[in-house]
Amino acid sequence: MSAAPHLLPEPILVVGSGLIGTSVALALTRAGAQVLLSDVDQANLDIAVAAGAGRPLTDGDVPAIVVVAVPPRRAGTVLAEASAQWPAATLTDVTSVKESVLAEARALGADPSRLVGGHPMAGREVSGAAGALASLLDDRIWVVTPLPESGIEHVRNVHRLITSCGAQPVEMGVREHDDAVALVSHAPQVLSSALAGQLCPADPDAVRIAGQGLRDMTRIAASNTALWTDILVSNAGPVADVLDRIAATLDRTAAALRRTASGELVEESAVADLLVDGVNGQARIPGKHGAAPSSYREVLVQIADRPGELGRLFTAVAEAGINLEDIRIEHVLGRPSGLVGLSVRPESGDAMIETLRARDFDVRG
Repeated sequence: MSAAPHLLPEPILVVGSGLIGTSVALALTRAGAQVLLSDVDQANLDIAVAAGAGRPLTDGDVPAIVVVAVPPRRAGTVLAEASAQWPAATLTDVTSVKESVLAEARALGADPSRLVGGHPMAGREVSGAAGALASLLDDRIWVVTPLPESGIEHVRNVHRLITSCGAQPVEMGVREHDDAVALVSHAPQVLSSALAGQLCPADPDAVRIAGQGLRDMTRIAASNTALWTDILVSNAGPVADVLDRIAATLDRTAAALRRTASGELVEESAVADLLVDGVNGQARIPGKHGAAPSSYREVLVQIADRPGELGRLFTAVAEAGINLEDIRIEHVLGRPSGLVGLSVRPESGDAMIETLRARDFDVRG
């Protein structure tokens, strides 16, 4: 998954031992790089060190690359401090907002020739060093946002760092990045949280019958609230623009539904337009490994909710020589079982069904 360690100048300092910082450090350590760690939170630092992510920074250390993995509100200051303390080091960050962070770093004195913004498109609903994984960045896009003044060797160092972590570098402009993440990351977090918030005053009986669709749409609502407050405030303008467009669409749909409910007018076309646009937009999301979207056939299998059943199912599929493209699990309300959706290429669907039924699996379609 990683580039040859000798391609990276060393040592590499990761400032911030949260989820992303520790995952970066673990991935670099996996690649054989010498990693130093620093964090104002001693507990997080201790967890990262114990996990094997690197060793604590000492006074005599001189890092060749500094990776700033702190919340956006602090990142500009930390980049500027690192620039002053290590005047030859490549400086990069992993924050999900680029324009305000890089502008603040420059305003505070960071050397723009050594400053190269970065943002790995990876994460989990958990936070902190304890949730970090060396594999978190594998095959993930890592956006690189060089400044006009960024030196070519420092840009190359960031590219080498990214590939050493197992990720794929993609260059974008600073403003282009912030507009893009507002649409594909930040606004979805707001929508997920807004929908989940509707459950707070709801009748418990209504919440109890929630299906997989609601679980899917509210999964990221469980993310770290302090971090996301910081991210949304730091990218406020682009996120507000996306939310305004979504709100206008919802307002039009709600108005059409109210007119229909009152018997004034049947507004099926307005509702249909929303759904059709959704189908077309969803089809634009990249498919497996970033390739063009593909159509798969889903085979549904009901299994008992007990240890070993998923393993038995996967073993049967593997022995049949069928590659799984995706999987989802929906737990059946009030029953000790689950419905497993196995997505395969259309031409493998019939063989999958035949194989599983021959092994007495309860195939539902």
